[in-house]
Amino acid sequence: MKLDRLPTWAKKHVVHVVVEAPRDSKLKLKYEPELGAITWGHPLPIGFAYPYDWGFVPSTLAADGDPLDALVLSEVASYPGVVIPCQPFGVLELDQKQNGERTRNDRLVVLPMEGRWTNEVKKPQDMPRETIEELEHFFLSTVFFSHKRARCLGWKGPKAAIRLIESAAARASKKKAA
Repeated sequence: MKLDRLPTWAKKHVVHVVVEAPRDSKLKLKYEPELGAITWGHPLPIGFAYPYDWGFVPSTLAADGDPLDALVLSEVASYPGVVIPCQPFGVLELDQKQNGERTRNDRLVVLPMEGRWTNEVKKPQDMPRETIEELEHFFLSTVFFSHKRARCLGWKGPKAAIRLIESAAARASKKKAA
């Protein structure tokens, strides 16, 4: 099964996310479409592990040329290759320096449709400030040694998340049609 070709949307405002690296993984795993498999990416820096499941939204294409990345805020870890129906929660807007230029590399954050505490939050402002800062720190710290000089630009809510997903799905459709 080609996980990257699954439909983007499960239903209105419910997006599919394919898990690559589960919560607590110290290894970046990556889906390779040519192999149809999850493969070894690289170890995270010493002392770091994914705070939540990390994966991608199928049938999308982000500005960086890969499927749109997504972090699934969930109480428990899943497994590589699991598809989770999620509601858009927010976007952590990031940029980073690549090839001498600053480029955007926003992070989509989603909530599983079936959860416990995640049923109580709907947007970044519903989360404790400390948790939001920890997520920012995680994303900045895991690329620190790559010399990308990432920086957080702020958080946007569910509407921005939906727009980001729709834009990435449209980009993928356009590329497929070409």
